[in-house]
Amino acid sequence: MKIVVNGAPAELDAGPDEAMVDVLRDGLGLTGTKAACRTGVCGACTIMVEGAPRLSCLLPAAAAEDREVTTVEGLDHPVQRALAVHDGLQCGYCTPGLAVEAAAFVDDWRARNGDTAPSREHIAAAMAGHLCRCGAYEGIQAAIAAACRGEHDDAASAPEPERVEAMDKVTGRARYTTNVRPAGMLEGVIVRSAKAHARVASVRVRADGVVDLLPPDRVVRYAGQPIAAVAAAGRPEALAIAASAEIVYEPLPAALDDAPDAPPVYDQDARRRAPSHAEGLSVPAPWNGNVRGPFTRMSRRGRTAARRVQAARAAADPRLVTGTFTTAVQVHTPLEPHACVAHWDGGDLRLHVSTQAVGQVAEQAAERWGLPPDRVRVVAEHVGGGFGGKVGMTVEVIAAAELARACGAPVRVVLGRDEELAAAGNRPGTRTEISLLTDDQGDLAALTMDVYGRGGVAIGSGVAMQARLMYGTAPRRLRDYDVVTNEPPGAPFRGPGAPPMLWALEQAVDEAAHRRGEDPIALRRRWDGNRKRHALYEWAAALPAWAGRPVTGAQSGRFRRGVGVAAANWIYVVDPATEVELRMEGGVVVARTATQDVGTGVRGVIAAVVREELGLPAERVRVEIGRTGAVHGPLAASSRSTASVAPAARDAARRLRRLGLADGTTAVGRRRGDRYGYLSPFAVGGMTIGRGLSGAVHVTEVEVDTRLGAVRPLRVWAGIAVGRVYAERLARGQCEGGVVQGIGYALYEERHIDPVTGVVLTANLDDYHLPGIGDCPEIAVHFHRDGWEHVNGHGVGLGEVATIGVAASVGNAVHNATGWRPRDLPIRPDRLLEGIAGR
Repeated sequence: MKIVVNGAPAELDAGPDEAMVDVLRDGLGLTGTKAACRTGVCGACTIMVEGAPRLSCLLPAAAAEDREVTTVEGLDHPVQRALAVHDGLQCGYCTPGLAVEAAAFVDDWRARNGDTAPSREHIAAAMAGHLCRCGAYEGIQAAIAAACRGEHDDAASAPEPERVEAMDKVTGRARYTTNVRPAGMLEGVIVRSAKAHARVASVRVRADGVVDLLPPDRVVRYAGQPIAAVAAAGRPEALAIAASAEIVYEPLPAALDDAPDAPPVYDQDARRRAPSHAEGLSVPAPWNGNVRGPFTRMSRRGRTAARRVQAARAAADPRLVTGTFTTAVQVHTPLEPHACVAHWDGGDLRLHVSTQAVGQVAEQAAERWGLPPDRVRVVAEHVGGGFGGKVGMTVEVIAAAELARACGAPVRVVLGRDEELAAAGNRPGTRTEISLLTDDQGDLAALTMDVYGRGGVAIGSGVAMQARLMYGTAPRRLRDYDVVTNEPPGAPFRGPGAPPMLWALEQAVDEAAHRRGEDPIALRRRWDGNRKRHALYEWAAALPAWAGRPVTGAQSGRFRRGVGVAAANWIYVVDPATEVELRMEGGVVVARTATQDVGTGVRGVIAAVVREELGLPAERVRVEIGRTGAVHGPLAASSRSTASVAPAARDAARRLRRLGLADGTTAVGRRRGDRYGYLSPFAVGGMTIGRGLSGAVHVTEVEVDTRLGAVRPLRVWAGIAVGRVYAERLARGQCEGGVVQGIGYALYEERHIDPVTGVVLTANLDDYHLPGIGDCPEIAVHFHRDGWEHVNGHGVGLGEVATIGVAASVGNAVHNATGWRPRDLPIRPDRLLEGIAGR
C-alpha cells in the first residue's frame, strides 16, 4: 500500500485487517502513536487522516491507502508547547494522541472564533475521547485554552517547562518499553488459566521455547493466573499459539465470595507462599479457613474502646455513630501496560522494563538467575504510569527473560489491556464495621474499626491500622482481616489502605459533627493533633464555598448542591541510601541516579535543585535516570522519591561547586539524615519512616441529580501540608492527578467478576470506567509549607496524601446535598436513588 506519512511518501506491506496503529509503529517505527486500549476508548492512538483526527487502533490500514497521514512526529503545533508549559501531562503515554486531537480542535476553534478561549465545557467535549490515568486534566484544560488564545504561537518565546522531558513527550520522542524493538526480536504472550481454582495436570503447546510459569504445586488459584509463556515472530502469531494451548485441569472448588463455608484457597503448606499486597513487610497473623487475622497491634487501649462502645450500644446512646462501609476493587490500569524486553548477551541479562523500581528489578533478577549484580542491566527510560502496580519483578519480566533464554533472541512481552485490567494489580475491596463514640464535651471517647480486606489470593490488609494515626490518643480497637478468595491478587495502590479507612472514618466523624450540630471542620480541628493540618483547617473554613454550604438535607428539587470535607495524613517515607552523581561533560552538568520517573516529575526536581544550587540555565543541566549502573536511587513508591533525591542532588551540587565546574569533575551527593533521626531504626526495602505525618484537607462541592442519580463534582479544594515544594507546577499536577483518581474511586471505578467462573468481566476500558476530562471538577491546590524544618530539604512527598481523602469528601458532600449518607463505593446512580428514596 502507498500512503503519505508526515509529508513523505511510503510503501508498506499490510494485511487487509491490520490496524493502522500497528503499521505505523512496527512498519515505520513511528512509536509516538500508542496502542493502549485497542478498543477506541483512550485516544492514545489518535492520528490525522487528511487533516481529521482518527483512532488508528480501529482504522484498517487499507482505509489510509493513497491518503495523507499525520502522526505526532509530524506535528509542529502551538498546543504541544502549551501542553509542555502548562504541564498538561505526567507519564506522557496518552500525550501524543491527545496533542494530535487538541491541535485539530485549536485550529478549528481559532478559525471560527479568533484568539479567544473556549469554555471548560467546550474543551471537555472536544477531548472526551481521551483518557489520562495520571489525571493531568487541569493542565490540559489550561494548555488548550492558552493555545486557543494564541499564547504559544511563537516557539522562540515559549517559557521553559518545569518538566524537563516535556517536549520529548509531547512530540512522541519519549522512548517507553513498549517502543523498544531490537533486531530479531520475538513477541511473547502469557498463557493464562481459564479456571479460578484447579490443579494443572498437563500443558501442551505446539511451539518451540515454551516456558513454565506455574507455581510449585501446579495449582492455579484465580482465572488469569499465568501458566506458561510462548513466543513467535509477531504478536498475532504468539496469541494464536497461546489460544491453541491444550491444558488439562483437575478442577477444584473455588471460593468466589466470603461465605464462612467457602472452600479453602490455600492448604496449610501453601499459605506461606501467598503473595502480599502490602507495601513493606507482611505481618504474621492467624488463619481461620480463608480468613486471616485479626492483626491488632496498632490498637490503643483496645479493650477500653470495645467496652465503651458496647455500653453505649446497650444504652442506645445517640452519641455513638456506627455503620458498615464498603469499597469496590479499583484497578491500577496505567495506560502503558506492564512490559518487558529481555535479551541475553553472553552471560549478561539486559532488561527494558516499564517499572517503578529499576534497582529492585535488577537485584531480584540477579538473585533469580544466579547472576552477579553487575551482569544485569535494567532500563526504564520513560514509564507510562504505575501507581504502585509496577514495583518489583512482575510476571512479564520473568516470562520475557525465560523466553529470551529459551529462544536465543530478544523477546518482548507486553500485557494486553484485558490482562492489565484482570490480573496486573488492584486496590483490594473492603468491608469496614466502624463505631465512633463521643463524650459529653464532644471529644472522641472511643473508636473501633474492623476491616475485612478482599485482595483475592493476596494477603496483607492494613486498613484499620491506619486509623491509629488520626485524631489524637483516644482508646481505639483496630482489627484487620484478610478474606482470601480465588480472585486476582491485589497490589499496593497509591496510599495503600488509606482510602478505604478514610471512607469510613471521615464519614463517621462527619456524622458525629452533624449530630452535635457542630461545624465539621471545627470538630476535626479540635480532635486533630497534627499542627500542620490546623493551618489547613483554617484555610478550608475560610473558603466561600464552605461558609455558604447548604443546610444538610434541607434542599428540594431535582438538582441539589452539597459541600463536604475530609482530612487525611500519610507517613513520611524516605530512602536514606539515595545518592546522586554529578559530572561535568562538555560544559553541562549531568546528573545520574538509579531511579525512574513514572510521571511524578523527578527529573524536573533534580534539575531544579541543581540549577538553583549552581546558578545554571536549563541548557547546562541534564538529568539521566531510568537505568541501573548509576549510584543508588529510590523506588517510585510511598511518596519517597522527591524527599530522597532532592537533598542528595543538593549535596552533590554543593560538592561539585567546591571542586569546580571543569570538564571531567565528578561529585557524589548523598541523602543525609534528618535532624532527630528517623522513627524506624533501619531501612526495609529501601524505605525508612521519618518523623511527622504529612496532612491534607479536601473540600469538595458536588451537584446531585436526584432524578438520574448522578453525582457531578463541581470543584475541589485540596489543602496539602508537605513543607517545601521543589517544583511548583509539577507538584500541583501530582495533587490534581491525585484528586482525579480519588474522584474515580468515589464515583466510577469498580471491577466486576463473574460469580460462577471467577473471570473478570470489566476487562476493557468500555466496561471499566476511568474518569475522563468531562468527569473532573475544577481543582485548586493550596500548599502549607511550614512544619518540616527538621527534615533534610524541608519537604516530603505528596502523591499519596493528595489522593486518599478525596472519596470521603465526596461522600460527605453527597450527604450534605441529600441528607442520605452513602456507605458503598462507588456511589452509583442505583445506590443513590435507592438511598434517597429510603430516607
